[in-house]
Amino acid sequence: MFVRSLVLLVGGVLAAAAFVPDLASRYVGETQTPTPEARVETASVQPGQGAARYTGNRSATINADAGGHFTGLFAINGRKEQGMVDTGASMVAINVSTAQRLGIDRADLDFRYAVDTANGKARAAYIRLDKVEIGPVRMDNVGAMVLDDKALSGTLIGMSFLKGLSSYRVEDGKLHLTR
Repeated sequence: MFVRSLVLLVGGVLAAAAFVPDLASRYVGETQTPTPEARVETASVQPGQGAARYTGNRSATINADAGGHFTGLFAINGRKEQGMVDTGASMVAINVSTAQRLGIDRADLDFRYAVDTANGKARAAYIRLDKVEIGPVRMDNVGAMVLDDKALSGTLIGMSFLKGLSSYRVEDGKLHLTR
């Protein structure tokens, strides 16, 4: 009797294993919406390019500049800095000059990380920024990398900022950020 029950149980488990993944994938596929993606190429940031428009309580829209890049005036630790959104950058990246303007002493930076940039390989120091914001969209305690000025000419707003948003999407030459 025990063996017969065990055989039926094992048979039921095997049958379920064959059919449940297909049902689960169909169900999950119908209920999830794809995450919007934006494609932005890296380039140096030129002050004055691009303009951000604020659209409600916790949303901001950044217009693409003439080169198709999304640049805007961000507040990093309360200080205004021109930045370019780069979905190809794993983290927010600033150069040493920007770090010093933010009150970070170069002597406190440990350049122990090897990173790949658009200009090749470089050394970087990991830091935490108290806050990064554009208009009403604000992220606290954002991971960032500091690179030498020769390796990075401006500020890149990478995925360490973007992944904390509820959404970001590109539509009609505009980048929509929502917190």
